[in-house]
Amino acid sequence: MVKTLAKCIREYKVASIITPIFMIFEVILEVLIPYFMASLIDNGIDKGDMNYIIKLGLVLAVTALASLTFAAFAAKYGAIASAGFAKNLRHDMYYKIQCFSFANIDKFSSASLVTRMTTDVTNIQNSYQMILRMAFRAPCMMIFAMVMSFNVNARLSWIFVIFIPVIAFALFLIIRFAHPVFTRVFKKYDKLNNVVQENLHGIRVVKSFVREEHEKEKFNKMSGEIYSDFSKAEKIIAFNMPVMQICIYSCILLISWFSARLIVAGDMTTGELTSMMTYIMQILMSLMFLSIVFVLITLSRASGERIAEILNEESTITDPESPVTEIKDGSIVFDHVNFSYAGDKDKLCLKDADLKINSGETVGIIGGTGSSKSTLVQLIPRLYDVTEGRVLVGGVDVREYEIKALRDSVAMVLQKNVLFSGTIKENLRWGDPDASDEDIVRVCRLACADEFIEKMPDKYDTYIEQGGTNVSGGQRQRLCIARALLKKPKILILDDSTSAVDTKTDSLIRKAFSEMIPDTTKIIIAQRISSVQDADKIIVLNNGEIDAVGSHEKLLKENKIYQEVYYSQQKGSADNE
Repeated sequence: MVKTLAKCIREYKVASIITPIFMIFEVILEVLIPYFMASLIDNGIDKGDMNYIIKLGLVLAVTALASLTFAAFAAKYGAIASAGFAKNLRHDMYYKIQCFSFANIDKFSSASLVTRMTTDVTNIQNSYQMILRMAFRAPCMMIFAMVMSFNVNARLSWIFVIFIPVIAFALFLIIRFAHPVFTRVFKKYDKLNNVVQENLHGIRVVKSFVREEHEKEKFNKMSGEIYSDFSKAEKIIAFNMPVMQICIYSCILLISWFSARLIVAGDMTTGELTSMMTYIMQILMSLMFLSIVFVLITLSRASGERIAEILNEESTITDPESPVTEIKDGSIVFDHVNFSYAGDKDKLCLKDADLKINSGETVGIIGGTGSSKSTLVQLIPRLYDVTEGRVLVGGVDVREYEIKALRDSVAMVLQKNVLFSGTIKENLRWGDPDASDEDIVRVCRLACADEFIEKMPDKYDTYIEQGGTNVSGGQRQRLCIARALLKKPKILILDDSTSAVDTKTDSLIRKAFSEMIPDTTKIIIAQRISSVQDADKIIVLNNGEIDAVGSHEKLLKENKIYQEVYYSQQKGSADNE
């Protein structure tokens, strides 16, 4: 984990190195101040030497000012290093997520990814700053102050040594019991974020079904569990302070007792006692800060493990060593394909799919819910890899292509149509960043989107809200189809992406496809027979298997599943009339 996270320091290595150096210089100067103070008391004040007092007073002032300067520089560069480290962590995680396959994304929930990039990174940032400053300052302060205290009075200084194992053992127990609780808390944070995310995305459904109270109960339950775990962790960590205070006050009492006897006996001066008391506080405060650092590291360890999990995750889909970059045509072959989302041959979603689609053909896919229609087409642009068998595009196995080249040649309009915040033009140019205004208008006509765009006040410069909430479902679908067409793909896949448009518009879109992009292979997944009946061939899927392939007329005569769907829709259409 540490090695993985350390790679993200990069350009902030210099700031990370000079921060503890400044801290060490600050500590050296701070430790010298009590020594000078003892000399000032014994050789200046007690002897009434005003010149010595002034001389040493100036030395003390310069030392204190220099110490303050080094502390300021340490704070500055510590902040730069920790903030930069956090920036690189977010950058690397975000870029890593962009390389994930669908299988990788399925492994982590979106709520968990958000938590890791926000809360977890903040925990690491705070801990890193504490490590650069306190984790160096505290041990150095303790060591230097210990050396100086032994120099003043070795017998009294052994009292510190006695209490160090006690504090170390207490910290060990605290960390051991607190870490598992923090690990559990962050997993529950993921669930809480998921609840909030679901509620915000589905707020219209929540309100339409008057389920606000149910959502509040879900939120309160998760929030309560987090509160319970955090309370437990904080109770464990709370033992840190009383242990430290017992050790500090015990040291002060013991040293006060023994030093008083030494002063009475004439074996110790007032100045030495003053410096000893200061060194006591420096040593014990160093131990206290070290304990705080250990507590923060315990908290951030769980966050670090979660971040490292993302950074170490390898995409299940990668380019081959010598990838093919040219896609000859839009022909597609499924060669005895089996597929499982879990990669388990005993849990197949798609079974022995054997199919050939010629370049330029229009192919319809019909099947019930859960029949693996979407699964079948997602294998074409290699959103997932087959479990067994091969998928060929342009006569080449999709695993031999460069991923970018393959996906640039396959345009896919998914079931969940997503638009991003920005103008209509900006959304459409996801298909081709260099597309001209004329190209945008052309594809919008093909997708029958121009008719409603022209009626908008700003036309193609109309602003689309996040998720496309200010356009209807049918309008959103047509914009997504236009965006896909702008790629000029060899293969166009419409995954039930005309379900929200009326039958007349659906027919006009299909007619435009037939006339304007005849060389593009078109695959249309639909629930309505009318959407696919003019296709060159129609595939009927049932429980992950290809039940039949043929024309509308052939299937209507020979295939029971197709007949049932057709006649039920015809009956429904007649009843509506």
